[in-house]
Amino acid sequence: QVQLVESGGGLVQPGDSLRLSCAASGRTISIHTMGWFRQAPGKERQFVAAIGLYGWPTDYADSVKGRFTISRDNAKNTVSLQMNSLKPEDTAVYYCAVSGRGFGSRRDPDYDYWGQGTQVTVSS
Repeated sequence: QVQLVESGGGLVQPGDSLRLSCAASGRTISIHTMGWFRQAPGKERQFVAAIGLYGWPTDYADSVKGRFTISRDNAKNTVSLQMNSLKPEDTAVYYCAVSGRGFGSRRDPDYDYWGQGTQVTVSS
């Protein structure tokens, strides 16, 4: 089992930046890919970004490419999401997820463990 705890969400204005972090504990040796997903009210959960075992490769949804950066620290078992130039449409609950499979999937079922989520609200 792997436990994931997200932090760093909050209320910001359009154009602001925010950094989300996720700490993994438990059987972390099983983790290969780490990722972030988000779910806006009334919408399905969607892929945001993923990062491979050694910090590469990375993958981003088109909607966040160039604004968000995913990174990981394997020594601390953490994954972070730096979000810049935030837009109101980025408002959602953000979930950290990890997979024991190889890198490449954007699909929910391919991720084995999920955090509880952290709210990000972008509003003026």
